[in-house]
Amino acid sequence: TLRAMPVRAALQAHVSHILLYRETFAAGHEVHERVLPDGAVRLVFNLGNAPSAGDGAGLPVEAIGAAAAPVVVRMRDTVEGISVTLRPGAAAGPLGLPAGEIAGRAIHLDELWQGGAAELRARMAEAPDDAVRATLLQSALECRLRDGGSAVHAAATRAARLIAESGGRKPLRDVAAAVGVGERRLQQLFHAHVGLSPRAWARLARLHDCLRALRLQSAPAWADVAVESGFYDQSHLVNEFRALCGVTPTEFMGHAISGSSKTPG
Repeated sequence: TLRAMPVRAALQAHVSHILLYRETFAAGHEVHERVLPDGAVRLVFNLGNAPSAGDGAGLPVEAIGAAAAPVVVRMRDTVEGISVTLRPGAAAGPLGLPAGEIAGRAIHLDELWQGGAAELRARMAEAPDDAVRATLLQSALECRLRDGGSAVHAAATRAARLIAESGGRKPLRDVAAAVGVGERRLQQLFHAHVGLSPRAWARLARLHDCLRALRLQSAPAWADVAVESGFYDQSHLVNEFRALCGVTPTEFMGHAISGSSKTPG
């Protein structure tokens, strides 16, 4: 199961989604799943067997930095937990440091929370149901914002939104002008407060705009899809899919899990 929980008003400037997930796999069976990048920073509390990426073991509590590359995760036994997606430009309060400090990495959250993350996970594990777990989590996040500051970098947040809303099509010079900074400063703000470059963020925005369109088509005409999604041509579309998804568009359509950003690994 995958279920979204309402985000409290006090957290909405920093948190875009809170998702509870639970899945049980056959004993002795390991599933590999490719997760496509969306550029988000996440906090994850694993209450079951923690999914793992690469050769390392999964972490019980982790902060996952922004990235522009797909990740193949390994899952087995019972996978269960809560994932918090932070808004671009607003991750510093919940994390305790700017998003750029953990870009492209997954680290144990207690490196940032000094023991508070493991303690919170233990309390959530003992909670009687998901509603209580979500309440504990959101209360802890509110406490962190009160104690450590709740500043949102308005320029970075607005710039990220402008790029996303345009599907990656808005020229970066226009984005910079709209938020009142130069292009060089825009680069600096994105690296610090989003964790990606503006160009990488725009590439992901264009990709996900394309993915939303593809989910409505059973037999896409790839040349038309490329033009409508803002790619130069079909070759550009294929190259971007390979770089950002690890598969070609045709392979994605053949293996994608309906409605999600995942494919079998």
